[in-house]
Amino acid sequence: MTIKVTIWNEYRHEKSHEEVRKVYPDGLHAPIADQLRSQGITVRIATLDEPEHGLSEAALADTDVLTWWGHMAHAEVSDEVVGRVQQRVLEGMGLIVLHSAHFSKIFQRLMGTTCNLIWREANERERIWVVEPGHPIAAGLGPYFEITPEEMYGERFDIPAPDTLVFLSWFQGGEVFRSGCCYQRGLGKIFYFRPGHETYPTYYQKEVLQVIANAVKWAAPVEVSSVTFGNRPPLESIS
Repeated sequence: MTIKVTIWNEYRHEKSHEEVRKVYPDGLHAPIADQLRSQGITVRIATLDEPEHGLSEAALADTDVLTWWGHMAHAEVSDEVVGRVQQRVLEGMGLIVLHSAHFSKIFQRLMGTTCNLIWREANERERIWVVEPGHPIAAGLGPYFEITPEEMYGERFDIPAPDTLVFLSWFQGGEVFRSGCCYQRGLGKIFYFRPGHETYPTYYQKEVLQVIANAVKWAAPVEVSSVTFGNRPPLESIS
């Protein structure tokens, strides 16, 4: 079965910041879309300034996995759309949350915490350690990979303890960060992946793209028996 992915990108920095446009002239979403399409995945792009942010009920119903990148306009995302996305995750749609989308309304709602952290922009090296090498999201990677330069995110990261921690980052300045976190909410799988500052070419790096593609395949819905709630008659005699 072909996986259908909607790549959601705020798509504001690329329009308003020349330094970002130079790195991602076709949008930060473009290299991610190219990678997924190269692996036979069906991709559509949705952005903040489209009607309903490109996330209508029909669009979400036709989405197996949603990836989300946002930064400068989290507050502009409609609460109605956030509720719609949350419901689809509970029904089984996968969600891949990228970099500064840790502060997105949808991630905060699904985590139930502030999702706050410490950060620094200093053009430093990030070393991402694979701490769960048997996990599908780590497929094809070595013990670690490095990104230079990147923005630093550091602990404490105010999130619930992950169901599975796949990656742990170390930064040149000394901080560490839980950078690859898996969760399940309802029937849906969620993966938070840390790298991706908009002024750096992170989303062209092969290991980063491999992780995103692996995560999409991991988070895609699986066939499950129907789920029912409410009152039901007994299966066995209780008389």
